[in-house]
Amino acid sequence: MTDNPFLLEMNGISKEFPGVKALDKVTIKVRPGTVHALMGENGAGKSTLMKCLFGIYKPDEGEIILNGSKVEINSSKDALNYGVSMIHQELHPVPHRSVMENLWLGRFPLKGFGPFQFIDHSKMYNDTKQLFQQLEIDINPHTTVGTLSVSKVQSLEIAKAVSFHSKVIVMDEPTSSLTGNEVEQLFKIINDLKKQGVAIIYISHKMEEILRISDDVTIMRDGKLIGTWPATEMTTDMIIAKMVGRDLSSRFPDRFNVPGETLMKVEGLSSPHPKSFQNVSFELRKGEVLGVGGLVGAQRTELIEALFGLRAVSAGTITIHGKTVKIKSPIDAKKQRMALLTEERRVTGIFPVLSIQENALIANLDRYVTPYGLLNEKKGRAEVARSVEKLRVKAPNVHTQIKNLSGGNQQKVLLARWLLTEPEILLLDEPTRGIDVGAKFEIYSIIADLAKQGKSIIMISSEMPELLGMSDRIMVMSEGRLTGIVDGSTATEEEIMRLAAN
Repeated sequence: MTDNPFLLEMNGISKEFPGVKALDKVTIKVRPGTVHALMGENGAGKSTLMKCLFGIYKPDEGEIILNGSKVEINSSKDALNYGVSMIHQELHPVPHRSVMENLWLGRFPLKGFGPFQFIDHSKMYNDTKQLFQQLEIDINPHTTVGTLSVSKVQSLEIAKAVSFHSKVIVMDEPTSSLTGNEVEQLFKIINDLKKQGVAIIYISHKMEEILRISDDVTIMRDGKLIGTWPATEMTTDMIIAKMVGRDLSSRFPDRFNVPGETLMKVEGLSSPHPKSFQNVSFELRKGEVLGVGGLVGAQRTELIEALFGLRAVSAGTITIHGKTVKIKSPIDAKKQRMALLTEERRVTGIFPVLSIQENALIANLDRYVTPYGLLNEKKGRAEVARSVEKLRVKAPNVHTQIKNLSGGNQQKVLLARWLLTEPEILLLDEPTRGIDVGAKFEIYSIIADLAKQGKSIIMISSEMPELLGMSDRIMVMSEGRLTGIVDGSTATEEEIMRLAAN
C-alpha cells in the first residue's frame, strides 16, 4: 500500500478493433468510498473501458493500478480475485436454474472431503437468504430465474456483485429495469458500500441519478477522455454539452404534427389472465403520438403486445379505419399496417450475428423475392442503404454485424426494419431505453417526423420527461386498468403519478 489517494487508476488505456479506435489513451482515477460516474454517448467507449478493467478485453496499451500496485487482468476471474466486480447492462442469467444457483454459480459451497464433495444446498440457501436480508431484496432463493421479471433479475445481479465483497464495483445501467422503490433500495446499498470504502463506477444515461449520487464525473466522447470534474460543479446541461460536444438547448425537438381523425379504436380489450389488462378502451388518431405511462406491473407492454397479436385477448374489439379487425398473430397485425418495436431490443429485437442489412429486411422479405423465389439482394441493399442514410445510422456499411453498433444505432436499424414495411401504426415500447441523450434526441426527431407524416404512434415510456415532451395525449395505466387519459401539453408529473398509483 502507498499514500496514493486513488483506489483504482487506469492510465493511458487504448484499444483498437478492426477499423475502429475504441479507446485512445483514456485515463480514469477512482477514489475509495466514492461513486464515480462514467458518462458519454453510446459508442463513446465507456463499456469498452470497463471491459478492459474486468478482463474481457486486453488493452493495446496503458496500465491498471489497484491499491497502488500495477496489475495484469487477463480474465474476469483475475478481476474478481483482485476485488473488481461488474454488473453488466445486458443481463445473461441461466434461466432454467434457481436464483441461488445463479447467485453462487462457479463457487458453490461444498461439503464432504477429498473426491467425495457435494454441493451444500442448505448452506447455499442460508447464505442467499442472509445476503437478501442484508440488501432488503424480496426474492425466494428457490425461484427459477426464468420466471422473474426483468427488475428482479437486475436486483439479483446487484446482489451477486455485492456477494464478491469487491473493493471496486462497476454498475453499467443498473437502474434501467428497476422500479422507483427498487432504485431507492439500490441507492441505499450504494451508500452502505461507500461507508465500507468500496468504489462504485456508475454508468447511466439518467442525469437525475448521476447528479444525485455521484462524487466525481468522468466524461468520454468518441473513445477519448474529455475530463473529470467534482459532481457538485456539474449541471445536467453542462454534462450534456460535454458529452455531445455541442449545446442541446432543448431535450426534445419541435413537433409540427396535427392529429386528425380517429384511425384506431380499442373497446373493452381484456386479457384472459385476470391479473393482466382488463376492459381497456381508447382511441388513436392519425398523426398522433399517444404516450402510455404507468409503473412497473401496469401491463402496458402486455397491452400493446396484444394489439400486435402476440398475446391472446378474451374480450373487446379493435377497429381500424372504421372496420372491426381480428388480430391473432403478428402476421395479422402487419396486414393492418402495424409495427412493433419491443422493449428488450437485444432479446426480442436484433439478430446480433446478422448484418444491418439482414436485420432491416427480415420483417419484409417477401417484398424482395423474385418470381423465381430468390432474394433480390441488390434491391434490398439499396433500400436499406437509403433507410440507414435517412436515419443517420453510424456504421461502416450495411454488411456490419448489428451487435457491433451502439444501442442508439441498433434502435435506428430496428426502426428502419419496420419503416420498410410502410406501417400506419407504430407501437414503440420504451424506444429510448439504454440510449444516451444525443441518440435520444435523434430518436425523438424520427418519431416527431413520422407523426408529421401522418403516422400514428403509441409510445410506452417510463421516463416522465419523455412522456410529457413527446406525447399529444398520455394514457395512464395501473395494474392492468386504464386510469385516465390526459392532454400532453398541459399534464404534469404529479397528475400522471397520481393516476399511475390509482
